[in-house]
Amino acid sequence: MAKLVSVNVGLPKDVDWNGRTVHTGAWKAPVTGPRWVRRLNIDGDGQGDRGGHGGENRAVLVYQVASYDHWATVLGRNDLTPGAFGENLTVDGLPDDEVCIGDRYQIGDVVFEVTQPRVTCYRVGMRLGEPRMAALLVAHHRPGFYCRVLTEGEVAAGHEVVKIADGPHGVSVAELDALLYLPGHPRDALQRALDIPALSPGWKSSLQSLLEQDAGTAGASGNSGLTGVAPPPPAWPGFRPLKVTAIRDESRYVRSVLLADPGDTGLPNWLAGQSIVVRVLADPAGAPQVRNYSLSNEPGSAQYRIGVKREPFGTVSGYLHDQVKVGDLIEVAAPRGSFFLDDNPRPVVLVSAGVGVTPVLSMLHSVAASAPGRPVWWLHSARNGSEHAFAPEVVDLLNQLPHGQSRIFYSSPDAGDREGTDYDRRGRMSPESLGDLGLPVEADVYVCGPEPFMDSVTDGLVAYGINAGSIHAERFGARAAITPGIAAATTVSPHVPDGPPGTGPIVQFARSALSAPWRPGDTSLLEFAEACDVPTRWSCRTGVCHTCETALLSGRVQYDPEPLEPPAEGNVLLCIATPSEGIVVDL
Repeated sequence: MAKLVSVNVGLPKDVDWNGRTVHTGAWKAPVTGPRWVRRLNIDGDGQGDRGGHGGENRAVLVYQVASYDHWATVLGRNDLTPGAFGENLTVDGLPDDEVCIGDRYQIGDVVFEVTQPRVTCYRVGMRLGEPRMAALLVAHHRPGFYCRVLTEGEVAAGHEVVKIADGPHGVSVAELDALLYLPGHPRDALQRALDIPALSPGWKSSLQSLLEQDAGTAGASGNSGLTGVAPPPPAWPGFRPLKVTAIRDESRYVRSVLLADPGDTGLPNWLAGQSIVVRVLADPAGAPQVRNYSLSNEPGSAQYRIGVKREPFGTVSGYLHDQVKVGDLIEVAAPRGSFFLDDNPRPVVLVSAGVGVTPVLSMLHSVAASAPGRPVWWLHSARNGSEHAFAPEVVDLLNQLPHGQSRIFYSSPDAGDREGTDYDRRGRMSPESLGDLGLPVEADVYVCGPEPFMDSVTDGLVAYGINAGSIHAERFGARAAITPGIAAATTVSPHVPDGPPGTGPIVQFARSALSAPWRPGDTSLLEFAEACDVPTRWSCRTGVCHTCETALLSGRVQYDPEPLEPPAEGNVLLCIATPSEGIVVDL
């Protein structure tokens, strides 16, 4: 019979790691005597990052003595003591390939229910001084597992572990872990796991995404259980030249540029809301520069249209406004991006400010062309009429939609701007102004504009009653960073790394408008981006969780170690990749 060997607890603390401060509860140590186990925790224990650990479905983490013995051999360690893997309960027995999701166990007075495998996280590697650990736990099928507490009470080392119920369908912890993180994802196994009531909601969502992923694009579309619904692979690798066929001023500061294939053969389709990256030699004495621009016209058109706002000190925007002319060739990467219109029949609310109108304008085109009966709300904020880009085009499209409604906000109307005709409301679009528009709470919402605008609008929409999961935002520049557990620090603009310049290939960060030569001392593109203060998104840092998966717009990389499952075609896992040649990444 299985036995509880050790009860381990530890309160969150700040730990120095790679020059940063991590707030973590990964440091746990055995206690003597009984401890009370509550619905959310064991007395004396805590989690530093409740986004990935803790809560009702991850109240208690269990790990096995046999796995300690395994890692002592594999890693050549003799210093692994209970709690070193961050677990609350160290047990003799209960192997991951035998314990099943939904199994129930009684230890002392407490009844536990198994809910999911351990979360892949860099902090177990940090705790053990072994950066590969998150990947090794998955690759060796020894993750450990979380439980929810069904009956509170006391536990103590030495208590027997009594199984009191079997989980339905017999899906083991190791099988479920591999089902999400390793290649394969058989549909029958996914369905079996999804039918287990005890499975935590987060894992259910991930498995549902995998189940809905198009089996015909397996491999090319990556792992949607980890990254969410993935767009189709890019239509071509790297950059190709497209010809400028038309240029038009859409407002005082915004100019549209139409691009077509030089051979007039048409261009691959895109999803409404996606963007392209252009590469131009704005300064003949310098290196080519890259910028990201949303496509603003109807998907399926023979040409790509971008809207370029002239920035006060923008090298590339100035070049596109002042020097580019019809007939010129511009290098373009294929349309990409996870900000795109869902084709479900629910009402849609399109919200924008300034040049943020471009991706949602493409969505409006898409609805008018393929789903004119879909209810649409168009909300746009501009300074005044002279800065209101694409206004006549939007009016024309909305006139084609029997269920289309529009609200235009001017923060500082000119004398000639007519309230009720050119715009509907004076002032900025605010959370308060959104609350009395009568928006449908069941709608899908797409928001694009300056970051403070998007944050304010999102907060207002959630307060109004729209589900946060139904609100999608596209940011002009770098995406918001995901750095779990890292203490907040002063934000620094992206820059070339400190110290002597690198001698390797050029790495270009498209969204951050930064280029820098690779430094061989950096172990990964993720580490190099951090040295440049480019906002990054990561969790495991070993190629397992795919949080760092990013579009690779141009060039080739190599991996060390190889990922357990490759990213989607055209993407890169920053945390384990280094450049083989000059590259452009969508950061």
